[in-house]
Amino acid sequence: MRMLLIASALLTTAAVLAPAPSQAQTYPWCAQYSGGFGGGGRNCGFTSYGQCMATVSGIGGFCERNSFYRQDDRRLRRMHREHD
Repeated sequence: MRMLLIASALLTTAAVLAPAPSQAQTYPWCAQYSGGFGGGGRNCGFTSYGQCMATVSGIGGFCERNSFYRQDDRRLRRMHREHD
């Protein structure tokens, strides 16, 4: 019985200390990088058009709005952080 109580306490402690699941974040701007021979890439991690343009300047590419971004996402993330 004692071992069962110790095991239960350890499992409860592990569950409390486990990190919360993370959520993917969407941002309003994407950089589409140029690349030779069909290469390149895409990064949708920019909060502003200026930030995106500063990243692609000198390396080639362009910026466009992220079609998956919803304005409500930012408000929901902020509310989620306030309740943690």
